[in-house]
Amino acid sequence: MGTPDRVNLGLTSRQRWRLTLGAPIFQVFQTVSNRGRDRMSGIQRFLSMRPRRGTVAALAMLVLLAGCRADQGGKTPGDGTPSRGTIGLSVMTLTNPFFKVIADTLTDEARKYGYEVVVTSGEFDVARQRNQVKDFIVRKVSAIVLCPTDSKAIGTAIQEANQAGIPVFTADLACLAPGAKVVSHIATDNYAGGKEAGRAMIEVLGEAGGKIVVLHYEQAESCLLRVKGFTEIIHEYNRERQAGKIDIVAVLPGGGAKDGGYKAAEDAIQAHPDLVGIFAINDPSALGARAALEKAGKADQVRIIGFDGQPEGKQAIKDGLIYADPVQFPDRIGRQTMQTIARHFEGEEVPAEILIPTALYRKADADKDPTLQ
Repeated sequence: MGTPDRVNLGLTSRQRWRLTLGAPIFQVFQTVSNRGRDRMSGIQRFLSMRPRRGTVAALAMLVLLAGCRADQGGKTPGDGTPSRGTIGLSVMTLTNPFFKVIADTLTDEARKYGYEVVVTSGEFDVARQRNQVKDFIVRKVSAIVLCPTDSKAIGTAIQEANQAGIPVFTADLACLAPGAKVVSHIATDNYAGGKEAGRAMIEVLGEAGGKIVVLHYEQAESCLLRVKGFTEIIHEYNRERQAGKIDIVAVLPGGGAKDGGYKAAEDAIQAHPDLVGIFAINDPSALGARAALEKAGKADQVRIIGFDGQPEGKQAIKDGLIYADPVQFPDRIGRQTMQTIARHFEGEEVPAEILIPTALYRKADADKDPTLQ
């Protein structure tokens, strides 16, 4: 039989090719050429030519091969191999080095498993973080990891991901919203770390005791646990004493940042001129508090216990500006989170919670730390 152009007068070259190849193959051909417009421009030119008997079979094979290449032409995780998928990560803030370490180590670990990571930051704004989750859902990521800006308010966004069938994991900061399903929470043992901070405060104040304040960030579940552990240790200590008790005279919002810590400490020393101690829930707020004490001439009177063990916090401990920190290990949190995701993808049942212990870091530790000046 002759080729279709002999009997289908008035047809365009594109219509003739559709008849020659058949609708299914022609559709694949069009899809492939549209996906890779630059690479497939030569194939696109075939559509303007009249079909020839010798080219039909070869072109059909070319279409199939190009289709395979187009399907494999996605992004790579960094080692040249096709990506197995994308992990969406939204941290509380990237202004805090702690979360930058989590993001970097999770990304590095994901690359080992063949996944790429899209890193975003809520910057303490839960509405912004909700929108980031919505974007992850639209992008159909393989999994979502959150360090929530607000442990309760983030619940609705997690529920949307649940409805979309995307597994959600939390790192460092847990979700406390009812109805929001999280596969696994990987974090510091903040409750035990808070107890370590309490023991450090008892140690530095000695028998004299005195008035102290807590610089809090109540929106974060991790900080709630730190303060709970801290206050329990202080209360236990006071129950056994008649004199020299440690009196928590105020719990103030420090915002988990230097400027918030500065303002809260400034207010505290104005309200309590005889203040002797501050427990700050992270290094940035502790460093902000130290600046306020120095400005008020109270740096020698008030001792500070921080939390985190960031490089700047460790340096401050070595320099005598902060007494001690329960140190976290954000690199371990990042790696463990990705390892847990990979185990979940393999069908393994993973723990609902994985806690990583802290270690109390004093000046003696800082003096032996090779990473410090």
